[in-house]
Amino acid sequence: MKKSTRRSFIRQTAFAAAAVPVLGSFNSFALTADEPFTLPPLPYSHDALEPYIDTLTMQIHHGKHHQGYVNNLNKAVADAGIKNPDLVSLLKTAGKQPMAIRNNGGGHYNHSMFWELMTPAGGGEPKGPVSDAINASFGSFSSFRDKFNAAANTRFGSGWAWLVADGGKLTIGSTPNQDNPLMDISDIKGNPIMGIDVWEHAYYLKYQNKRADYVNAWWSLINWNEVNKRLAASK
Repeated sequence: MKKSTRRSFIRQTAFAAAAVPVLGSFNSFALTADEPFTLPPLPYSHDALEPYIDTLTMQIHHGKHHQGYVNNLNKAVADAGIKNPDLVSLLKTAGKQPMAIRNNGGGHYNHSMFWELMTPAGGGEPKGPVSDAINASFGSFSSFRDKFNAAANTRFGSGWAWLVADGGKLTIGSTPNQDNPLMDISDIKGNPIMGIDVWEHAYYLKYQNKRADYVNAWWSLINWNEVNKRLAASK
């Protein structure tokens, strides 16, 4: 092969390789020691939640949206001069923090929890302590599911629906934007043990404007073992 032909072949091959979407490319972000928050890896592959949540949504949601919250949170705490920030402490004092910390801190916490609350082997009815707590608080799993669906589907605009543990009792509610029940400014307060993202970017590629279809599908993914762990930790 002539040198000029070989160089042309190498350039073409490199270009073709760069054009192929790489699963991990959505997560690329150069971190330095003075950036305290990082994007947690998914506990499963991007396509693992199919057919309930599509691969492209997971790639964009995790690698673009969540990464954006991490990037902006690192910048916000640096701008505020906060050294060694603790995320939960920042959320519990959200009303006193700059809006950038409230929004991006909530986005980072909420999504980190959201990924853990789903699993390809999930769904069905809960077992163990969370099942007992749901029955005690709502009468039955069916009643709980209806109330949770209502909270998710009636949240106006963007936000989250939550199952919250507070003083041994479970409650259901929702928050706007990236707020969550840990925040001092939240209408519903306590330890979030389960939550669903109802921002349009969480479902629009597959479900378009049919949020209720997305919420119904999400029940097939819930990691009840993780919910039980979070319930135990809340005590």
